[in-house]
Amino acid sequence: MKITKEEALLYHSSERVGKIEVIPTKPCLTSRDLSLAYTPGVAEPCREIHKNIEDVYKYTAKGNLVAVVSNGTAVLGLGDIGPEAGKPVMEGKGVLFKRFADIDVFDIEVASHDPKEVIRVCQLLEPTFGGINLEDIKAPECFEIEETLKATMKIPVFHDDQHGTAIISCAALINAVELAGKKLDDVKIIVNGAGASAISCCKHYIRAGVKRENIWMFDTKGCITKDRKDLNKYKEEFAQEKGFASLADAMKGADVFIGLSIGGVVNKDMVKSMAKNPIIFAMANPDPEIMYDEAVSVRDDLIMATGRSDFPNQVNNVLGFPFIFRGALDVRATQINDEMKMAATKALAQLAREKVPEMVIKAYGGEEFEFGKNYIIPKPFDPRVLWYVAPAVAKAAIETGVAKITEMDWDAYREKLKERLGLSKEIIRVMIHKAQQKPKKVVYPEGEEENIIRAAHAVLNDGIAQPILLGNEKIIKQEVERIGYDLNEFTIIDPENCDKCEDYAKAFFERRKRKGATLYDSRNLIRKPNYYGSMMVAQGDADAMISGYSTSYPNTIRPALQCIGVREGLSVVSGMYIVIAKKETYFFADCTVNVNPTKEQLAEIAISTADAVKEFNVEPKLALLSFSNFGSAPYPESVKVQEAVKLIKQKRPDLLVDGEMQADTAVVPEIIEKIFPFAEIKGGANVLIFPNLDAANIAYKLMARIGQATVIGPILLGMAKPVHVLQRGASVDDIINMTAIAVVDAESKNIRRR
Repeated sequence: MKITKEEALLYHSSERVGKIEVIPTKPCLTSRDLSLAYTPGVAEPCREIHKNIEDVYKYTAKGNLVAVVSNGTAVLGLGDIGPEAGKPVMEGKGVLFKRFADIDVFDIEVASHDPKEVIRVCQLLEPTFGGINLEDIKAPECFEIEETLKATMKIPVFHDDQHGTAIISCAALINAVELAGKKLDDVKIIVNGAGASAISCCKHYIRAGVKRENIWMFDTKGCITKDRKDLNKYKEEFAQEKGFASLADAMKGADVFIGLSIGGVVNKDMVKSMAKNPIIFAMANPDPEIMYDEAVSVRDDLIMATGRSDFPNQVNNVLGFPFIFRGALDVRATQINDEMKMAATKALAQLAREKVPEMVIKAYGGEEFEFGKNYIIPKPFDPRVLWYVAPAVAKAAIETGVAKITEMDWDAYREKLKERLGLSKEIIRVMIHKAQQKPKKVVYPEGEEENIIRAAHAVLNDGIAQPILLGNEKIIKQEVERIGYDLNEFTIIDPENCDKCEDYAKAFFERRKRKGATLYDSRNLIRKPNYYGSMMVAQGDADAMISGYSTSYPNTIRPALQCIGVREGLSVVSGMYIVIAKKETYFFADCTVNVNPTKEQLAEIAISTADAVKEFNVEPKLALLSFSNFGSAPYPESVKVQEAVKLIKQKRPDLLVDGEMQADTAVVPEIIEKIFPFAEIKGGANVLIFPNLDAANIAYKLMARIGQATVIGPILLGMAKPVHVLQRGASVDDIINMTAIAVVDAESKNIRRR
């Protein structure tokens, strides 16, 4: 994935700058609310906590709040850039905590190189936070800081740069050694790198069963041996009596190579010299010690992992720290000890051996995963990691006596973890992964627009689609050069000056000659970008079209209907929106096309929507909405909805559908359970079919503006080939997301045609 400097800076500086904000979790709208939130009501929990300090976890957010603390002395690969320059990384760490484990974070940047000052800052923050994640602090100071804090504080302290890679790579090592037919206590390991991460890795490997005498560690000055006088106490732990003259010599006959250093230090000859069934973890980022394709080109018996997502077996710290803290916080652990770290390692190793469920396979575009040399560690976006690792860590905390909560209903806990984040916000990521498996040609009729150009650049470099920009060639090229992109990356077509205009005009005339079109009119229309783009899709020169950024909805959909038409077997086109609320995702239809659909059309809209929802790896539960609940108000409008439900059940008995029902009945499970237990939908609907355009359009716009939901769409359903419409002035991210949806739609239509 290629990200430009400008894109990264724009991401961090646009709209509300930075990546995080604080949002109240309780109502703060009325004077009564404020009296409860602050004075005088706030005095009551203060008194309770004063009587019993542990009640701070009952009445405040401390139990779900982690401080990410750094002094900016070892930021990513940038080195000592200072606390201010490191702040974007710490905010990013907070985003990962929230995204993967629903843990809230404040980032704390400390302006000091003195370990004692960093230690004192953390100690003084103990009343505020449930845990502390030390980040990007250079060695050897990081060792002193963590050791002191663990000894003096009663909340979990974890230095991810040390332990994260250790925990995850150890899980991969356990599985790799087994697949190689070897034993941990027998393998010879060569480690290149002697910083915080390398030392922590080796200590963790020893806990797993590796013998210390079988580890040879190299730093920038060579092999670490006992005769060297320049070693700190942490390196001395791994000093050998006898060393090797070079890394190349050490790798001869070695079983395992662990790289935590810099790119390019290992060559093919060194790989060839290793023992049978060698294991290489080249974890330098972004360039591994040896590239994956180079290494496997000389050894077909090699098991390899890197830190990169574009090669098998990515060792990614995001598999560790969110879930380790989740488990530690949930039992109010006073520390994260070695047993808890090993529990996380073993949980990850075990998860990689489990059968990969369909939801994970689909999330990665249908790519099959099976325990073996190309799958020794779970994928970073496997949602099961949360409910595998967090309970394992929590259990270890209880068993080793560092947890204040000592009894847990583990089945209920796992269910709570699954509900905490849900899978609703995975939807767009699922579509992007699917699109990347089979990218398609996507045409953008508004190719002169800056946001369209930026999105086209992103989808090309991210492997989502092959973009085609339509418009004035001179203007597009000027915009591309102004933004700073390479012109060679773009396919640009000017409809005013194109070889295919005549072919498209004739094809359009053939389609429309009995509907008022003339060849003369057809030639003029085809020079309009929306008509040209639609004919590209109709004729198979593009797979999908994305438009609407600067034109009205009718001006986008009319050319598409005239050039491409409705899918065979359907009579109407409809528009669906994805509405992502705080915890749930819903699909609304029809929000854009049919003003007052008949019962037959309503049934068709519902079926088209359900089929589209399945493409997002979501099982649709359809509620057809009305002002009436199951016949409570029998008017023509509600009877129409009743009849539509009957038609759906006749045509598609495989779909879970019910109605007519009111909107709150559809989405509040308690209403169904208590008042309408006979309803077929349990647990709330996720697909809401509205009785007319008034209701649907009003609902999705209110959700976006008042409900503060993320709204994606409209996704046009029922077209013979994919055409999707942007909202005017859509953001670059919106365009990218819609492109991914269009690509998946195109592939789905290809499958149906086969």
